[in-house]
Amino acid sequence: MSEQAFDDPVWHHGKALRKGYTTGSCATAAAKVAALMVLRQHLIHQVSIVTPSGVTLRLNVENPHIEGMQGVAAIRKDGGDDVDATHGMLIFARVTLTDDGAIMLHGGPGIGTVTRKGIGLAPGEAAINRTPRQTIEAAVREVIGPTRGAQVEIFAPEGEARAKKTYNGRLGIQGGISILGTTGIVTPMSEESWKRSLALELEQKRANGLERVILVPGNHGERFVREQLGCCGEQVVTMSNFVGYMIEEAVRLGFRQIVLVGHPGKLIKIAAGIFHTHSHIADARMETLVAHLALLGAPYALLLAVSECDTTEAAAEHIEAAGFSHLFPHLAQRICLRIEEMLRFTHTPPQCDAIMFSFDNKVLGSNRPVAAITAALQC
Repeated sequence: MSEQAFDDPVWHHGKALRKGYTTGSCATAAAKVAALMVLRQHLIHQVSIVTPSGVTLRLNVENPHIEGMQGVAAIRKDGGDDVDATHGMLIFARVTLTDDGAIMLHGGPGIGTVTRKGIGLAPGEAAINRTPRQTIEAAVREVIGPTRGAQVEIFAPEGEARAKKTYNGRLGIQGGISILGTTGIVTPMSEESWKRSLALELEQKRANGLERVILVPGNHGERFVREQLGCCGEQVVTMSNFVGYMIEEAVRLGFRQIVLVGHPGKLIKIAAGIFHTHSHIADARMETLVAHLALLGAPYALLLAVSECDTTEAAAEHIEAAGFSHLFPHLAQRICLRIEEMLRFTHTPPQCDAIMFSFDNKVLGSNRPVAAITAALQC
């Protein structure tokens, strides 16, 4: 994606919508410029970074400060026309150069702390997601070179107050916001136009001769397919929350095999017949787990423990400890049954498969052996 592509608006119903950038991009830019200021020993008022999606951003620096081997800088979050709870707030980085060669990243005031398992970060860690961690460390390393080290602290003075307007509390993230973003760019887009853009990718792959497709909720699923299943990314298409729509589009285009790969937090909903998985539509994850555990004869104590969990990752720990890990293959089969029911009037329905994985990249369950599912995929 070129710099001009970032500047181009997204059009919806005749209205130009402006793109923005994530808290992860803000933290990366702030850390980079803070490190630069320490090395050069003068204030810098604009910095450029390349986002994970390849977009170059030139961002204004606010509150720059240098004191010896320490630099502080802030970038103001701009969500474009996709305004959220963090829009307009300052994301700071404090970088202190060291001689030990290591880059150590910390969360300061206003950055949430993870208190429960289930979101891909260990309890006690700052709520700075994996991609921003990588981009922050890479940006600082680029500046300071291979031999120096740095202590990097990301902080946000408004973070604790702003976090009250997010879902962080429900996810066990306390005390502040999360530093997020897998592409670095925020693209405002209506649901219909977003669905259409996803379907266009399906059409392109079918036009290129692919007959089998892997549908994933997002980047974690794509990474799992590539790194753990050993498949190339050519068959992977993001379905976001639009499970039913994307399956119907894949059927319309004549794909012979549809494989759903994702974390249970999304896929479990399909076992309950929910084909739009955004939480504002429906969220029956724990109810679905409890119902199917009961069908498998689980004891009441396990049902109660699972019902009180906030995340499927946390529930999975109780399920595994109680010896009911066979629930996940059972649910994968149920997901495929629900899809088959949805497609019951299709003349030539595709082979449907489902694979669920945990945040530590382990297969939790599939409707049939994973090797059998992936054997026919065109890599």
